[in-house]
Amino acid sequence: MKNIAKKYLFLGVIVAVIVVLDQVTKNMVRNNLAVAETWMPWKWLEPFARIVHWHNDGVVFGLFQGMGEIFTILITVVIVAIIFFYPRIPEADVPLRVALAMQAGGAIGNLIDRITQGYVTDFVSLGNFPVFNVADASITLGVAVLLIGLYIDERKTQKKEKVMADAKQKLPAQEDQTDTSNE
Repeated sequence: MKNIAKKYLFLGVIVAVIVVLDQVTKNMVRNNLAVAETWMPWKWLEPFARIVHWHNDGVVFGLFQGMGEIFTILITVVIVAIIFFYPRIPEADVPLRVALAMQAGGAIGNLIDRITQGYVTDFVSLGNFPVFNVADASITLGVAVLLIGLYIDERKTQKKEKVMADAKQKLPAQEDQTDTSNE
């Protein structure tokens, strides 16, 4: 039992931090701004960044509006898959472990909204980019961490293969050295 808890500790900590941060920020927005109301402490920053209370019944960045029930099921399946496969990921594969934890945390944060409200509260508005929240950012950054980790692993593999190929070329060719002196 200790071994299982240890395998899930890293996942649990990252997920908990993301979910708490996501839910606290969403509650602050819901409690202080009406839907579609914007808040900006510095007027000069408003064209670039602002807080706006927005409802999203689609997925990340407002895609696929009106398909909330389908995504509730899909997100639940993804969370269960991450929880099931997480202990099988080697501890040395830190980028994959971090990426999946960030994605699970973001998915759970938005799933809580879907279950309790029927939609997700979004509030971060940057320029003309779709409005998003902490959970959306976590999912997106998790994908970025995953891609960077895969890139780094691929580079390491290519480097090892090159070293092995170079070493093979430097070895003297082994000729058939059968002893023919007794003939």
